[in-house]
Amino acid sequence: MSEKIKEFREYRAKMNERILAQDNLVLKRLFNLDTNTYTDGALPSQTKEMLGLVASMVLRCDDCVKYHLEKCFEQGVTTPQMMEIFAVANIVGGTIVIPHTRRALEYWEELSR
Repeated sequence: MSEKIKEFREYRAKMNERILAQDNLVLKRLFNLDTNTYTDGALPSQTKEMLGLVASMVLRCDDCVKYHLEKCFEQGVTTPQMMEIFAVANIVGGTIVIPHTRRALEYWEELSR
């Protein structure tokens, strides 16, 4: 695992733990809702993660992009599929999404090593 991936995972886990340790009911429910949204339902989890990735790219949230890239990778999304996901995100979001696509491809390549 690359240092970049390790750092992201460790920081995310540490900060999520600190946030949840505050015992705020609204934040706990939000985290739970987020987790449950991406489970299999009428749409398979993989499709939901792809949708989450497109939305995250369009909203330009690099942490969210990394998270959904990891989930897509875990669920067997291929590089050709990922390039189509990137294409959809750029069509929907416009050229402002290009810098996020660069970073997303870099992270995807790290995951794929």
